[in-house]
This record gives sequence, C-alpha cells and structure tokens, in this order.
Amino acid sequence: MKKEGKSPEKRKVTSKQIVALTGVVLLVLLYLITFVAAIADSSASADWFRICLAATIALPLLIWIYTWLYSRLTNKPAIGDPNTTDKRQDSTNACESSQNT
Repeated sequence: MKKEGKSPEKRKVTSKQIVALTGVVLLVLLYLITFVAAIADSSASADWFRICLAATIALPLLIWIYTWLYSRLTNKPAIGDPNTTDKRQDSTNACESSQNT
C-alpha cells in the first residue's frame, strides 16, 4: 500500500542528459532539413546539404568534447575517455589470469 501524501522522488536531470537530448533533437532537425532541401530542389539545396552534412559530423564530436571536458573538470569518469580504465574490466581480467595459472 502506498502512503498518502508522500510524493515519488524525482530524478535529477544532469547537464550531460540535457546536452545529449539537445543533440538528438538537433540531429533530427538536420535530417529533416536535408530531406526538405532534397525535395525542394532549389538552387540552395546543395549548400543546405553540405551544411547539414558538416553539422552531422561536428555535432556529436562537440557533444563528446563537452562530456570529456566536464568529466575532466569534475574528476568523474566519462564514457569513451581513453585514459579512464573500467574497474569491472580490470577485475574480469584479474579473474581470468588467476584461472589460467
């Protein structure tokens, strides 16, 4: 039974989640703009396509740079950071090496 008057705890939304969601929305908009530019077949379609193609490559890269810098400034581990070792992976490797001997 649930107690009356007690509200469920709200999850804290982090800045990384906001940046990731913004990136997804921007990428979807880029694909829609590219699609509309291809259908419209105007003189500016080629320019719009080049801009969207460049942004499709640059936007995920900028998001990764943001998360990497955020992890460096806050001393938290980041996914995809080449200098961060995964503790679970290290313990798995240690178990495998002890079983092989």
